[in-house]
Amino acid sequence: MKVKAIFAYLVVLIFTVPTVLGQYSSTMIKTKHQVYTDSLKQVEYNYIFPIFGQGAYEKGFDIPYPVGLMANYIWMDQNLVFDNLQLGLKTENFDIPLTDVEFIEFGENTNSSYAFNVRPDIWLFPFLNVYGIIGGGQSRTEVNLTTPFSLNSVVEQQLSTAGFGVMGAGGIGPVWFSVDANWTWSKPELLDKPVRVNVLGVRLGHTFKFKTRPERNIALWAGAMRMEMNSETSGEIKLIDALPAETWDKRDEVVSNYYDWYENDATIAQKRVADEVLTPIIERLDAADGESIIRYGMDKQVKEKWNGTIGGQFQLNKRWMFRTEAGFIGNRKSFLASVNYRFLL
Repeated sequence: MKVKAIFAYLVVLIFTVPTVLGQYSSTMIKTKHQVYTDSLKQVEYNYIFPIFGQGAYEKGFDIPYPVGLMANYIWMDQNLVFDNLQLGLKTENFDIPLTDVEFIEFGENTNSSYAFNVRPDIWLFPFLNVYGIIGGGQSRTEVNLTTPFSLNSVVEQQLSTAGFGVMGAGGIGPVWFSVDANWTWSKPELLDKPVRVNVLGVRLGHTFKFKTRPERNIALWAGAMRMEMNSETSGEIKLIDALPAETWDKRDEVVSNYYDWYENDATIAQKRVADEVLTPIIERLDAADGESIIRYGMDKQVKEKWNGTIGGQFQLNKRWMFRTEAGFIGNRKSFLASVNYRFLL
């Protein structure tokens, strides 16, 4: 009982935010909601989760239904940085393994993607939520080579995603905050291994309650998101799928630029590498052999790890919530829309 009382006190001091973001009941001042909050103190909480839910009720804090199922649509656009490029080639006559091509330099590289995912979650404690993620979508990556010659590559591919996350939430006076971290593994169809992506979200906001409907509210917030991915990427792609149509249309120009660099600017060391892997690839391009398979490996990372976000949520009642969030400050642009259904356990 002593432990329970201490824990209930901690709940009052800090963590009581609903669904993923929105139900934090600010300071319990004398308002029209006082009748509602006073009534919670008389309710016996007979459910397993969240643990110590009874302690929150005894202090007059409304807590969300513990179990939820959220459906999300996510769009994102950001720049990528590539380093340590390796190339190889596989045809009927060649089988060239991945070879370091350190002198290739990149210009601006972009990735845009959209995804749908489902996120089941449960509040273990009034301040701690854990969840899973499963879904899929499509990714478009544009890569621009600037040295030793200009070349543009556009790759579109389907991807599947799975992962998990944890969120802590609390409040100070009329303001609530949340810290959300998740780890996902996305498997684009053209990569050998899944790409691990780590996301950290920090949000600070306030919830506005409807005067005559205590269970209905609107939450608004601002925050920041940090994204980081594991750097090593490798895969295979047909040459016809790696280069856009406009590159094939001007392949004579690309081939000419390559041999101009090779004859006039390449060092002896660069020519040695070019003879191993670049020249065979250019020959396949010159021959319009789109079925040749390009092997590639590189270190890949987002250009800027942090960006700013703003968002809002409308809670119709304790079962239905509708949420949107946009990222627009910084190199990364994003948009999220979701619907959340919650129930008791």
